[in-house]
Amino acid sequence: MEQAGSAVERITLAGDIPLAAAGQRLDQALAELFPEHSRSRLKAWILEGAVRVDGRVPRPRDRLLGGEQVLIEAEVPLAAPLTPEPVSFDVVYEDEALLVVDKPAGLVVHPGAGNPAGTLQHGLLHRDARLASVPRCGIVHRLDKDTTGLMVVARTLAAHTALVEQLQAREVRREYLALCYGELTGGGEVAAPIGRHPRDRVRMAVTPRGRPAITHYRLRRRYPGMTLLSVRLETGRTHQIRVHMAHLGHPLVGDVLYGGRLRLPPGADEALVATLRGFRRQALHATALGLVHPTSGEALHWEAPAPEDFRALLAALDTLETDR
Repeated sequence: MEQAGSAVERITLAGDIPLAAAGQRLDQALAELFPEHSRSRLKAWILEGAVRVDGRVPRPRDRLLGGEQVLIEAEVPLAAPLTPEPVSFDVVYEDEALLVVDKPAGLVVHPGAGNPAGTLQHGLLHRDARLASVPRCGIVHRLDKDTTGLMVVARTLAAHTALVEQLQAREVRREYLALCYGELTGGGEVAAPIGRHPRDRVRMAVTPRGRPAITHYRLRRRYPGMTLLSVRLETGRTHQIRVHMAHLGHPLVGDVLYGGRLRLPPGADEALVATLRGFRRQALHATALGLVHPTSGEALHWEAPAPEDFRALLAALDTLETDR
């Protein structure tokens, strides 16, 4: 079987420099705007002429006014060709242009440091060798390792381009089920920029120099000490729901990175305590996905029920007296 062996991957990044970044060097501001790429890589792209700021070719040391438009059209070297591997995941929809998968907990989407093999990307290539010719084997958005649920995969380059454009235009509807700490009284919106944490590079954080991020949430059910939410993403920043809910003071249950230690609800019996202690991931599931089909133009919508561990956690919470 042919490997996904192109030496480079072409990527396009676009964004606006936050007003709070006025006076910063361009390379520093780009590192905060696109935290998934290193400052050295971004600087190299500037020197190569792959970066445009308001249509002009800048220098890394150029100082910014804030509000400039940035466009990066660059090539990312692939560390090694991908070898197709059998990886377990469910496919909920399939045609010549798209795959929609239901990602299980524990499955990493892209290979990287610490995860060179066994990722969703490897499994997609095993399922369809033609995905080798599509950037990232057709993956246009991702879920964290321990977040479950729906993802769309493009099977052709044309479909990939169309889906990326829909995502950038905020036309893809992504809804999540999230269980958070605390008893919220209603829904709301979080509009707070997200960027790399200034001291802990593993984490993201709300920061004035981050990229714009908007999360909408509404109440599904309130339990003693916890609330089940429906969450809709308007943007798609790294760890967005986890960061925004922690920013509100309501981190997700099971999210050690942003929520700290386990908080037991009042009235929890031994069985519920055991269930909570055994739930070793953030309580977040991508439950619904909607988009326009890149070929037919048809509006499509899919839903996926929460996985067994999430359902068991909610069933255990049902033993408490709830505010319905």
